Amino acid sequence: MRLDDLLPALEAERITLKATSKLPTQYGEYLLHVFEDTQTHIEHIALVLGDIAGQSNVLTRVHSECLTGDVFSSQRCDCGDQFKLAQSLIQQEGKGVIVYLRGQEGRGIGITNKILAYALQDSGLDTVDANLKLNLPVDSRQYEAAAVILKKLGIASITLLTNNPGKVSSLLSHKIVIDKIRPLQTEVNASNQSYLYAKKLKLGHVLSI
Repeated sequence: MRLDDLLPALEAERITLKATSKLPTQYGEYLLHVFEDTQTHIEHIALVLGDIAGQSNVLTRVHSECLTGDVFSSQRCDCGDQFKLAQSLIQQEGKGVIVYLRGQEGRGIGITNKILAYALQDSGLDTVDANLKLNLPVDSRQYEAAAVILKKLGIASITLLTNNPGKVSSLLSHKIVIDKIRPLQTEVNASNQSYLYAKKLKLGHVLSI
């Protein structure tokens, strides 16, 4: 047996389902699944609305953890707004999934370094140059865990809610079938305008700004 033949089984073994329960929200009642990456011991979340197993064109958001945006309602980024918009769109669709990847704070640099980068942004650097000034990667996020989770949920294909072409190419490389890419544009404000411009001009995100 070739190594390539073993890879799907190895991926599936790496990500294990640990717990499931109902989660009522203002956007509908989800099933919340907790998955553990047995290599990193990081726990990721899948929020599932409706019957998605075996379905095609399932509206899907792969969302990287952002404590400041998702929890503290920071306006320095668009993360929290994107998360809420994804929930709203999935509610309208009647089914969908949000894969919430933990351990991805600050595009992978962690909360301490993210706040250090914020301080540099206060001095005039943008989100990309601040990371580089700290000798940190601009974006070190990985999406293999998300791909495995989507496979475990039994989804045939997805409509991906994203502005990030890097996320698209990563999921495709892990054999996720993407039927459509749907932009997730949120409102620009005075605090996140330069951040969004940097994402568009330096990271290639598809944004109408």
